[in-house]
Amino acid sequence: MKRPIIGILTWREGKRFAEPTYFRRLLKAGQELGCTLFLFSPNDVLGVGKQVRGYVVGSNGGWQSRIFDRPDAVFDRYRYTPTQAFKNYVAFRRTSNFLYANNRLANKWRVHEVLHRDPRMHRWLPETHLYNRQSLVNMLGKHPLLYVKPLNGTGGRNILSIEKRGDELRLLGRNKQRAKVSTVVKDKVAAQRWVDRWTRQEKYIVQQGLRLQLVPSRAVDMRLLIQKNGQGEWSITGHGIRVGPERSATSNLHGGGKAVPVPAFLRPRFGEERTAQIVHDCEQLAFQTAETLEEHFGRMVEFGLDIGVDVDGHAWLIEVNPKPAREIFREMGAKDQYKNAITRPLEYAIYLAKTQGREGREPLLKRKVSRG
Repeated sequence: MKRPIIGILTWREGKRFAEPTYFRRLLKAGQELGCTLFLFSPNDVLGVGKQVRGYVVGSNGGWQSRIFDRPDAVFDRYRYTPTQAFKNYVAFRRTSNFLYANNRLANKWRVHEVLHRDPRMHRWLPETHLYNRQSLVNMLGKHPLLYVKPLNGTGGRNILSIEKRGDELRLLGRNKQRAKVSTVVKDKVAAQRWVDRWTRQEKYIVQQGLRLQLVPSRAVDMRLLIQKNGQGEWSITGHGIRVGPERSATSNLHGGGKAVPVPAFLRPRFGEERTAQIVHDCEQLAFQTAETLEEHFGRMVEFGLDIGVDVDGHAWLIEVNPKPAREIFREMGAKDQYKNAITRPLEYAIYLAKTQGREGREPLLKRKVSRG
């Protein structure tokens, strides 16, 4: 077969790209894998789609455009922003007929609905509802801690926690600029008014908070990356614990969190045997999530799962990200996992390009656990 041509669909404005550092590493990985790889945006597809204006790193280290033949497969990395450009991208995805390694995923509420319809997922799902005043009141009556999250939010932005403390309610969050925001109110009515202002510009969910205080006064969760590999199989690339800064509603590394290897973090708290059980359960959660979502939304290539491990060692699925960052592995110094995290979507795209025309749709659910 000819050298496979793989396109990376992303946002572009002039020669500015959404994830330039990651894309430079991705392009280098493409060279090592022996494929022709380039970045492009919806506006770069020429004529009837037989050619594409693509971008690569030039000899001077800057971005350089060239005309490429139609890609054999496309890896979609166009991430959500509340802009007209994103709306144009959504329209492009509906009408373009490229062979995509990954379909689009819906918002947080739709994903929760799909997962909740599968009884196999129930033991890992915290109670979640669309936000309105009544759902907030109902949830405050049932849970001492809640999270209010935008349906399409990313990177810890606009997430708000609400915690009962005696007769008061403590509200803590990060705004669009990831700056900390906090206040204390006296009753549910005051909380309703405050949260109404917080949520006025878009739709939100309200989610059961969990007893995740494995480190006092800090948000802690596991980021697990599950990806397709070069044989079309789902595999666990790796995972790490994110420990948020003190008095923060989130553990995101963007917001000042730190990354710690999972065994090193869990063993002192749960012991060797229980830690192994927790890790196994988190990996089963990941495989089941990938299976359930792929059955509904179609072919996918990777998911970054945010998993909460409570004080009893129970795993909870907090959030699913279909276009995840992978910097947690670099932060931990896990070089092999970081390299795999970058190359595996390309390996899968190449596999797809080679097999799709010859064999048709590959089986969705080849399972194999692989670490590192």
